Amino acid sequence: MGIQFSTPWLLLLLLPAVYLLYRFGRGTVRLSGNRKRLAIALRSAVLLLLILALAGMQIYSVLERKAVVFVHDRSDSMPESAAPLLDWMKLAADAKGTEDAVGVVAAGLEPAVERKPDSRNLEGFQWTSQINRQFSNLEAGLRAAGGLLSDEYTSRIVLVSDGEENAGDLLRQARLLGDKNVPVDVLYVPRENGLDVAVESIKVPEKLYQAEQYTLEVVLSSTEAVQGELRIYEDNREISIQQVSLERGENRFALQSLAKEPGFHRYRAEIYVPGDTQAANNSGAAFSRVTGPPKVLIVEGEPGTSQNLASVLDSGLIPYDILPPEMLSRELAGYTSYESILLNNVPATRMSELQMSMIEQAVRDYGVGLIMFGGENSFGLGGYFHTPIEKALPVYMDLQGKREIPSLGLILVIDKSGSMSGDKITLAQEAATRTVELLREKDTLGILAFDSSNWWVSEPDKLTDKEKVIGEINSIPADGGTEIYPALEEAYAKLKQVEAQRKHIILLTDGQSATSQSYEQLTAGMTEDNITLSTVAIGDGADTQLLERLANLAKGRYYFTNDQSTVPAIFSREAVMVSRTYIVDQPFAPIVGQAADWSSLFRNGVPMVQAYIAATPKETAEVALMSPEPDPLLARWQYGSGRTVAWTSDVTGRWAKDWIAWEGFPEAMSQIIKWTFPQFNSSPLEISTQLRGSQLALDVKSLMPDFQGELKATITDEALEAQEVSLHPVIPGQYTGQFPVTRPGAYLTKIDVLQSKDGEEDSEVIGSITSGFVIPYSPEYRITAGDGEQKLRRLAELTGGRVLSVDRPEEVFAVEAASKKQYRDLTWPLLAAALLLWLADIAVRRLSIPWSRLVGSLVFWRGSGTGNTDPSESSEGSELFRRLQQSKNKGADSGKERADGAAASGGMIRSALAEEKPVPEQRSTPGNTFGHGTKDSGEPPGLADSGRDSAAARKEEAKHSKDDTMNRLLAAKKRRKL
Repeated sequence: MGIQFSTPWLLLLLLPAVYLLYRFGRGTVRLSGNRKRLAIALRSAVLLLLILALAGMQIYSVLERKAVVFVHDRSDSMPESAAPLLDWMKLAADAKGTEDAVGVVAAGLEPAVERKPDSRNLEGFQWTSQINRQFSNLEAGLRAAGGLLSDEYTSRIVLVSDGEENAGDLLRQARLLGDKNVPVDVLYVPRENGLDVAVESIKVPEKLYQAEQYTLEVVLSSTEAVQGELRIYEDNREISIQQVSLERGENRFALQSLAKEPGFHRYRAEIYVPGDTQAANNSGAAFSRVTGPPKVLIVEGEPGTSQNLASVLDSGLIPYDILPPEMLSRELAGYTSYESILLNNVPATRMSELQMSMIEQAVRDYGVGLIMFGGENSFGLGGYFHTPIEKALPVYMDLQGKREIPSLGLILVIDKSGSMSGDKITLAQEAATRTVELLREKDTLGILAFDSSNWWVSEPDKLTDKEKVIGEINSIPADGGTEIYPALEEAYAKLKQVEAQRKHIILLTDGQSATSQSYEQLTAGMTEDNITLSTVAIGDGADTQLLERLANLAKGRYYFTNDQSTVPAIFSREAVMVSRTYIVDQPFAPIVGQAADWSSLFRNGVPMVQAYIAATPKETAEVALMSPEPDPLLARWQYGSGRTVAWTSDVTGRWAKDWIAWEGFPEAMSQIIKWTFPQFNSSPLEISTQLRGSQLALDVKSLMPDFQGELKATITDEALEAQEVSLHPVIPGQYTGQFPVTRPGAYLTKIDVLQSKDGEEDSEVIGSITSGFVIPYSPEYRITAGDGEQKLRRLAELTGGRVLSVDRPEEVFAVEAASKKQYRDLTWPLLAAALLLWLADIAVRRLSIPWSRLVGSLVFWRGSGTGNTDPSESSEGSELFRRLQQSKNKGADSGKERADGAAASGGMIRSALAEEKPVPEQRSTPGNTFGHGTKDSGEPPGLADSGRDSAAARKEEAKHSKDDTMNRLLAAKKRRKL
């Protein structure tokens, strides 16, 4: 323990402080005796404490403690079983001293602090953090460990790793730690050896023309000489398969092929070798765009209903593909290969939420066109309310206060058994929420959740408070068994009491009822009361036969889905279909509205339309044709980079047969489809990418001479997360940018060429190009040169650390601890003490406390507390009581005498002061200090009699009092002169 000062020269203030205390002692005349000595002592202490605080007084203790932070590489390149390494760390921690500290950091792409340094050992320690293990960023792990170190300890870091980093710079962080005198010990963990074959890269020209011959190059790496099978795919179509002989190291293979189909294509290479220990690196991929005539994708809800659209495209020499919705791609690149996507009477229930999101993003970010054609399974009747497709289209799927719709009574019966936990119950809640938003305030909605018993989440009532109902929906848990019949019976009984023009029940379950009752009688009652029932079966575990039979018996619809994401669309479709008013089947002649460049198509009039699906145009949409309602028949708008169109009638000839027979139909429909094609021509840009650790370098080169525009890149991953990347010019015509990559997969890239308008700050897009790149697997799985051990040894050398052995864990703490001083600043405690002493000093100087009287009162109080009501009866306090009574009586008798002598005393004082003569000293005797009592004063007679004096004695007392007052005044005058 020791004391030191941060600014010791301020201790010189003690010298003037001593002088100030001396002056204070000489100048204080009002205080005397012990009070004066106490006041000087308190003021001296206050000044001393303030000076010590100003000088920065600190106390310190000398410590010899060690702290070790383990940085454990937990990336996938480390051995699969980490238990031996964890045991090694625990054994090393057991060798520490009682005051030594140990901490743990897990390293992957990002570090995670598993435990901050403290004096506990690692007994019972387990890994708890969730990190991205597909990258090794040892630099970040060391940086996190360095932030945990304290100056109170002799600190060091222990790195447990194979040294195979693929993100960050390990040696750069080593130099920083070396400058801070933080040694890093290393424990090298060798990688597991075995046969490993990897696809290093696949190269294909980024831009091809239709019918162009090209060369596809595949680079493979192998740890041994081996035979294998190489397969090449274009999109999902196999175009080559061949047996290859691989040598140890790098191997190159080339394939000649022909670009056939225009569009954006993904090429994939896969290698198969018996005994390969690492399957994650056996594939690679690349993108290429084949330039040719624009291509269209037709998605038809019913087979054979797209002949009229196909005839229009054939007449315009536009290539096309026709697919059912179940065959739609689950990759974004599968949609960007087309110029436009046509949805022909396709229900949303046959597309997943992910597929609809990909179509919406292809339109918004990559300029792909979209057209929805009407029919009984399209628009609102198709369940598109609040879907990504509705976002992209120029119309809303619901009727927003446009016409009178029959009132609806709807009850949702939702299975909440234990098998519905997780995503199922979440999507069921979303489906119910979407239904609430679709209904109107005059509609009645009830929500009944069931397992082995029933629970009314929301009793059937008018939807006057939608937010409250939505909150109740989100509180549905998932547990228990499954009992369908009691739930249906309860819902039917409640719905019978509801007053509504349409009554409907939707049953959702993924299981089978534990008991079986007579559903025929129940559904017969529903039919008699005009109540319909639709059923939704999720997964193969549901009782599909029962649910389909219930829907048929109750005049409803049956749905089966293995894709849980379609459940909200099913509920939306049911809520719309039960109202039966979205189909307008009255023939009319369309009215031409905001046709703009399409007005020439309708110059000679338009054919009649027999029926259409009612919808609501969006605020900024252009309605080219409308009905007398007015409802949109043909509407369009710009959505992000793409264009979309809504045709609310059909193209099969059932609702618009006059249009199909109209001689201008092929030209009109061809122009409408072409209007949705991407509006920008491909720019002459070359795009190249290179993965550097977890950062992707995007380099763009312009082939246009003297190019002065700006470039903006939008990169979208497989999870449909889009991010804009700034491209900065490096040299004229060349741009570069960086993009963080956290997971492998296919990434689409759109480069927009921007040019500023004259006199305007905003830039307009004058061209764009779509490309892509694939990271098939993390660099963690690449075949490396095996220099990890040398890198770790270099790390230890740069920081002054050691190379540890797995056989001797006790070496971790086998180092000398340097002496460390632990300081404690006393500024605030000193200031607090000075404040308290200052308050005490004020009290001593300003307050005069009669301690003797307080003691006497205390004795009296103690005496009265013993039960003696008469003070004269107390032997201990009788004498004190007599003296107090005597003083009181004498004061009363002498009061008048003193008043009579006040004038005379004043005259004597004035005369004495004028003549400057001393006043004769008068001494007071004990007898005239107290007044005399009387018999009627309530005092004992003895005291009253003993207190009487003669008139002469009273006069003598007044004289002595006057002389005493004069002496005190003269003494005060002399002190002032001094």
